[in-house]
Amino acid sequence: MGILKKKFRSIKKLPDWIYIFPELLVRLWKSTCRVKIHDPYNHIESTEGLIVLLWHNRLLFFPLLFPLATRKRTVALISPSRDGQYIADFAGRFGVRALRGSSNKRGALAQRAAVHELENGYNVVFTPDGPRGPKYRLSRGPVHLAMLTGHRIIPVAVNCSRYWQLKSWDNFQLPKPFCRIDLTLGQAVTIPSGLSDEELENERLRVEKLLTEVTRDRDL
Repeated sequence: MGILKKKFRSIKKLPDWIYIFPELLVRLWKSTCRVKIHDPYNHIESTEGLIVLLWHNRLLFFPLLFPLATRKRTVALISPSRDGQYIADFAGRFGVRALRGSSNKRGALAQRAAVHELENGYNVVFTPDGPRGPKYRLSRGPVHLAMLTGHRIIPVAVNCSRYWQLKSWDNFQLPKPFCRIDLTLGQAVTIPSGLSDEELENERLRVEKLLTEVTRDRDL
């Protein structure tokens, strides 16, 4: 088993057909749930490029909760690691393209690519506590990007009434069949330009607080 596991982990990109069954499973799984969208500011209808923030442990159904047209003008910043490649390929099954990069690897390239996508009217999605945590701690990257570009930040939460929780660093959530899922899009945040490091940190804390406020963890 050790040899097989090592051989599998050495594969950097899996064939596309591998994702067919997981995609069908997730679509069927999601179809059993009751979804309610809370978008009081009509962000989903917006055609401007938005910086979208979502905690890492709520990703499973995230793309499927939006209309296909919105997904097609959305890109997600995903780690350039091998696991990130698997996630990028899987997200592509739902119409979401990937930007490969992180704060540690390919950061400058990913930022330039994100600026390009925003200027062309695409939404850029960040999981700002990923890929390795700490859980629910927002990294500075998306706030810095908003300061440089003037594009607004949207805090988003996927809150499930009932879910299983993995023993991972982020306690990844698996919604239970027939649960209620609330997709909440909070008020947009504009980051002023030309901030000092101290001012940028204050803005990071402000955005982190807003994202935390729309996020709900339920009793298991």
